Amino acid sequence: MTALFVVLVGGFGGSLRLLVDGAIRYRWTRMGQWATFVVNVTGSLVLGSLAGLLAGHSIDGSLETVLATGLCGGYTTFSTASVETVRLLQERRNVAAVTYATVSLLVSLGACALGYVVAR
Repeated sequence: MTALFVVLVGGFGGSLRLLVDGAIRYRWTRMGQWATFVVNVTGSLVLGSLAGLLAGHSIDGSLETVLATGLCGGYTTFSTASVETVRLLQERRNVAAVTYATVSLLVSLGACALGYVVAR
């Protein structure tokens, strides 16, 4: 049953990503890969908050799985960020590629940690 809920909630997370990414790209047409950056950072913040809220509480692990894997996994997109980095490299924009990959990772980790600490 958990797998079914992960699929359903993951579909919602993916749809939410499409809406957020699309809204950013519509509003700021030159945003490029940074729309994916915003999605991944906000998703990391939500997942960190979820982990902080659930830490130390004995709850059914399937709820955490559905929200973390389904919602946050469907919303965030490491693979798209990877493709965007490769495209920058293919365009010989090496500094931009390294900057994007590094900033994406560090800010996403920071957002996750912030969400965890604030939610605790």
